[in-house]
Amino acid sequence: MNKVCFEAVANKKSKALVLGSFPSEKSLKVNFYYGNKSNRFWKVLAEYFNEKIGESIDEKKQFLLAHNIAIWDIVKSTNLKGSSDNTLQKEEFEINDIASFLHSHKNVKAVFCNGKTSHKIASQAFPDIDFIYLPSTSPANVSFSKQVWFDALDSVFK
Repeated sequence: MNKVCFEAVANKKSKALVLGSFPSEKSLKVNFYYGNKSNRFWKVLAEYFNEKIGESIDEKKQFLLAHNIAIWDIVKSTNLKGSSDNTLQKEEFEINDIASFLHSHKNVKAVFCNGKTSHKIASQAFPDIDFIYLPSTSPANVSFSKQVWFDALDSVFK
């Protein structure tokens, strides 16, 4: 296992956890979540909260924490080559302890999985936790729907 995910971004006020699968090569290169400029994650949140998100890691962290959003990945470490979730499903990996995270972040009302791979791995690893599938914000997902994301966010933030 030579690739390791980023630390969770969260605080005690976090109301929603967005769970990705594992950082893409571009994210690993910029050393933060959703580093591919074509990924829709940051654009969706900016539009939902009607607020601009800065480009720096600190600005993105401040935005997340100000809006009570936690982010993390289900896969803690892997020897994945490339960025394809299809490859990830076939590789060996270690998972993050989502149950302990939720135990120490009691205000989290919903765990949103950003894509099928995150949802599948999380649901198999933690069958007693209700993970909510959301279409991947990846540029590779042509069937992305921001309205599905908005509706899910409404369930926590409206």
